[in-house]
Amino acid sequence: MPRRTATMLASTLMLIALLCAGVLIKVPYAEMSPGPTVNTLGDHDGEPVLQISGHKTYPTSGHLNMTTVRVTSADYKMNLAEAVYGWLSHDNIVVPHDTLYPDGKTEQQSNRENAEEFSQSQESAKVAALKQLKLPVKTQVVVSTVFKDSPAEGKLHAGDVIESVDGRKVTRTSDVAKFVTKRKPGQPVVFTVVPVKEAAAAEKSGKKPSRTEDVRIVTEKAEDSGPDRAVVGIQAGTDHTFPFTIDIKLADVGGPSAGLMFALGIVDKLTPGPLTGGKFVAGTGTIEEDGTVGPIGGVEMKTVGARDKGAEYFLTPKDNCAAAASDVPDGLTLVKVDTIKDAVSSLEKIRKGDTDDLPRCTKS
Repeated sequence: MPRRTATMLASTLMLIALLCAGVLIKVPYAEMSPGPTVNTLGDHDGEPVLQISGHKTYPTSGHLNMTTVRVTSADYKMNLAEAVYGWLSHDNIVVPHDTLYPDGKTEQQSNRENAEEFSQSQESAKVAALKQLKLPVKTQVVVSTVFKDSPAEGKLHAGDVIESVDGRKVTRTSDVAKFVTKRKPGQPVVFTVVPVKEAAAAEKSGKKPSRTEDVRIVTEKAEDSGPDRAVVGIQAGTDHTFPFTIDIKLADVGGPSAGLMFALGIVDKLTPGPLTGGKFVAGTGTIEEDGTVGPIGGVEMKTVGARDKGAEYFLTPKDNCAAAASDVPDGLTLVKVDTIKDAVSSLEKIRKGDTDDLPRCTKS
C-alpha cells in the first residue's frame, strides 16, 4: 500500500476513533441555553398572564417580558462531543453538573423546589407591586410546616395564624423562634393561634376572626450541634390578604427569577398609561416584599433570549450587571436596577425617550 494512502487511511481511522470516543465518553457536565420569554402584559396559552379583578385596570402596550434559561435534565449524561460543542458555542454555557443539581439532587426534587420558589415569587411580586402603588396589603405570620414526630404535630396545623407566643405578639416570622427559645428544652410554651379554617372563613367574609385558641406545647431540644435550644417542630411563614384578586396564570416555569417582571406587569395594569410607552422591555430578577431586586443565574443566556425575541432594553439586577455586560447582544441596552422603584423610574425614562439618563450596566 502506498505511504500516502496508508497515512490517509490511518488519519481517517483516527478521526473515526476520536468521534466515537467523543460520543461514547460521558462527562459530568450540564448545559444552559436561552429559554422562552413571556410577555407578562400579554397572553400565554390562550389566557392573560396577569388577571386582576375587583380593582380598576388600564390598557397596556409594549412588552414586559420575563426570561428563562433552559437546562439539561438531572439524569441526562452529556458526552464529550456535546461538551466541546457547548464550550465553543456562543449562546450556550457548559457548567459542572453539580452546579445545577448539587448533592445528587434529582430532577423531581429540583422541579419541586423550583415550583415552590416560583409560587413564592408570585406572592412577593404582588406584595411589592401593591406597596409600590401604596395599596394596602395585610400580612400575617402563619404555620408554614409542621414536622413529622415533632411536639407540634397534631396540635398546630399548616395555615394556622400565629397571634402570639407566651403572650408576646408575633409580627414577623423570626419572632416565633425568638420567643420559643426563651424557654428551655422540656418546658411548655403557649401558642395563641387562629385555626386555619377560622382564618380562611374570616378572609372569605372580609371580617376579623371571631375566635383564637391557646395551644400548649412541650418543647424539645433541637437536634443540631449548636447550643441547647428549645424547639416545637414548626416552620413559620407569611400569608397575605390582598384588597382585590390578582392571579398569575403561567405554568411550566420554575424558580424565583420572574418576580421583578411580574411586579412591573401588575403595576402597569393598575396605573394609567403604559409603563413602557410601547417599547419592548425584557428583564429578570427576584423580588422581595419590600421591592428589593435580587440576582439570578444564567443572566447571559437570558439577555440572548430576550434580544432574539426583539427586546431593546433589559432590566438587569445590580449584582448581575458585570456578568451581563461582559457580552451584550447587539442592539440591547442593559439597565441596572436595585429596587422596583428603580425599575419604574427607568421605564418612565424609556417611555419619555430620556434614555441618555438610564443607569446602565458596566463590566466593573
